[in-house]
Amino acid sequence: MRVDWTGCRAATLAVIVALGITAAGSITGQPALAQKLAIGVAAPVTSIDPHYHTLSPNQSMASQIFNRLVDMDPTAHPVPSLAESWKLVDDHTWEFKLRSAKFHDGSDFTAEDVAFTLARVPRVLNSPGSYSIYTKAVTGVQIVDPHTIRLSTAGVYPLLPIDLTQVAIISHGIGPDPKTEDFNSGKNAIGTGPFKLVAFKPGDRTELKRNDSYWGPKPAWSDVDYRVISNDAARTAALLSGDVDFIDAVPTSDLGKLRTNPKVTIADIVSLRLIFLWLDHQHADGLADVSGPNGEKLDRNPLRDLRVRRALSMAINRPAITERVMEDTAIPSGQFLPHGSYSYVPDLAAPRFDAAKAKELLAAAGYPNGFRITLHGPNDRYVNDAKIIQAVGQMWTRIGVQTTVEAQPWTSYIGRAGKQEFGAFLLGWGTSTGEASNPLRALIATYNAQKGLGTVNRGRYSNPAVDSVIEQAVVTADDKAREKLLQQATRMAMEDVAIVPLHQQKNIWAMRKGLTYAARADEENRVFDIKPVK
Repeated sequence: MRVDWTGCRAATLAVIVALGITAAGSITGQPALAQKLAIGVAAPVTSIDPHYHTLSPNQSMASQIFNRLVDMDPTAHPVPSLAESWKLVDDHTWEFKLRSAKFHDGSDFTAEDVAFTLARVPRVLNSPGSYSIYTKAVTGVQIVDPHTIRLSTAGVYPLLPIDLTQVAIISHGIGPDPKTEDFNSGKNAIGTGPFKLVAFKPGDRTELKRNDSYWGPKPAWSDVDYRVISNDAARTAALLSGDVDFIDAVPTSDLGKLRTNPKVTIADIVSLRLIFLWLDHQHADGLADVSGPNGEKLDRNPLRDLRVRRALSMAINRPAITERVMEDTAIPSGQFLPHGSYSYVPDLAAPRFDAAKAKELLAAAGYPNGFRITLHGPNDRYVNDAKIIQAVGQMWTRIGVQTTVEAQPWTSYIGRAGKQEFGAFLLGWGTSTGEASNPLRALIATYNAQKGLGTVNRGRYSNPAVDSVIEQAVVTADDKAREKLLQQATRMAMEDVAIVPLHQQKNIWAMRKGLTYAARADEENRVFDIKPVK
């Protein structure tokens, strides 16, 4: 079998999204081609190490400094990057032809750097969300010449080029087993990307300088101030005052006035990000944050009962949340991807709101008087995250599940979530590959570090029947057959309430007049794609 993927648009990953860009007038009166750019982002970057933690803010930052072999365009289609072309030379061997490029220190990019990167990914210490899920399929590496590398898989594995869209290439010249802290200090932050790292100040800002030796189109900006402004009102105010030129995660409460402001440009797109709730599947006995209706300790975990999980999901009025909390900047969802995506399940709708049925299910499960639970979530990561858990908490309380809501800053929250400290908690997942195999392997598959599966399965859901379908899907080369398997696995997981899906976000950016940005379905902030209007 010989398949040529040279710069192709993979039909298997087609994501049909709506892209809208509207332009108006200038905020600050700055010239069209400014040399310095200041942007304000809602979520902090937790590390410059591109292999440390699978988070969208980290992916965004990595894309400025590093490149991947294969990249994604704004609508989640694969495009060449450090690999100019790739092809399947036999059933278990992919060949990648590499471009000529230089690292920030002037050294040449070669196949040796690819091999070094793939070997390093699974060895990153203390990773709260490993990238090994994207490299695990590689069973052998053959350097043919400095610009040709062959990667072996155990069998047919059609997803390898797509997996590699998530893996940033680092230089082998930084030495064996590079430490995460040395990336954060700048010592190891040596990529082939359009910008060089000047300084990383966790929780505050990252400073970048243009890489004038970049192999691709040169960015318009010589210097970038990449600031964390987690407060919604402060982020909007910073844009309107001219303190920053560009912001992400536009607050829903400000969107109306920004759309009508003649000094603001808006870019938006339907997101690949699902906002959902995790419920604890791991602990058989009682949980610290789940108790009886009078606060008494329970001898078993009610969240492991399918009837309870269905009741909690059914008690949520998703249309009300998207309309009132999200102000119509989200779409109720019952699965990972939006309508039109590859592996979207056409007849798998968002769970229907039915409070009466939810109470019946609780009673049938042995909880006629409900129970008490704490619902956790961040207050500065996703659009209206604290408001969402507050709304869900009120809805659960109405069916007898007395809910206390606890929201906290992302930097402390995500560490606790990664240690499975919560019984019920909110998270989001952006399917940046545009195919359900991504969240199925990362979120739903039984946690197995050796296989690189369930790497961010924070609820520790496990269903061998679902695992079997997932593992079959990822080795199925035929697009239509693989799609059916992914749809089957998605349906099985959602019917088992592996997670409680809420809604698909819309990604919204705002910028001063005179700038343009191609809104991305994967929600990454690509500074080099922010351009002056010609």
